[in-house]
Amino acid sequence: MELKELEYIVTIAEEGGISKAAQKLYLAQSSLSQFLARYEAELDTKLFVRTGSGVRPTVEGEIFIRNARQMLQQYRRVKEELREAELPNGGQLIFGISSFRGAALIPPVLQRFRTEYPTVNVIISEHDSIVLQKKVAAGELDMALVAFPANECPRKDSTVLQDEVCLVANRAHPVMEFAHYGQLSRPWIDLRDTANFEYLLSKRSNVLGAVAQQQFKEYGINPPVINENLTAAFAQSMAVHGLGLAFTYGSCAVPSADVEYFSLGKERYFVDLALMFPPDGYRSRSNRALEEMIREFFNNEEI
Repeated sequence: MELKELEYIVTIAEEGGISKAAQKLYLAQSSLSQFLARYEAELDTKLFVRTGSGVRPTVEGEIFIRNARQMLQQYRRVKEELREAELPNGGQLIFGISSFRGAALIPPVLQRFRTEYPTVNVIISEHDSIVLQKKVAAGELDMALVAFPANECPRKDSTVLQDEVCLVANRAHPVMEFAHYGQLSRPWIDLRDTANFEYLLSKRSNVLGAVAQQQFKEYGINPPVINENLTAAFAQSMAVHGLGLAFTYGSCAVPSADVEYFSLGKERYFVDLALMFPPDGYRSRSNRALEEMIREFFNNEEI
């Protein structure tokens, strides 16, 4: 049993299919299929069953994958500890963040971190916050900046920033008739006044999509939705061009004379951005240094 074989099995499970896994592993699909068939024959156990959309683990496969992840995680930890012993300020960090927010928030932090720790290689892993939580818990990430809906962060001391959820609209949109100015840092709107306008939404399985549904329920509205499986970035871009209303984050707001970003009511709504770490407890010097730098950079602000 070799580590690369464990990597192959775990990747097939994560990608949900041999074709996608082969692309990620830079292997020919036929080679990966042959490997899996040979490996299952050696184990005398089926690890996956085929579905209409790819493959899924069997019960035995779930057991194997869980243990494979633990072995890979432990191997990576040992490598990191040895590297740190040899080069205290060097090594590698796998840092998770959402693509949409990460592009707006993290590059300035990493620029400063690289200046102070030039021998540390920070690898960015981009996923929705819900996926990031699972990957941190599985030990696949060294740390992650994860969004939690209001009051749902499991540890308040892990919060480094509050990110406001906003409504974005083109200034030519008729929703501008209901805008309220002058009382908050940005204009606000009562979502009940938007009940008849078309919305562009993210999928419900990510935090922004879930917050949208929560807000609709809270305000007692059921507006028409013309797309509900968009990425947050795509939904915002379509709203910017006047194709509907969308939710976005204050951290991702791009000032423009043609666009308005509204607070959701006078009370406003924020998600907590919190740093999460694997449950095994080991953290390298560079890991702790990056956490400290992120905390200093944002200093529990609201954006």
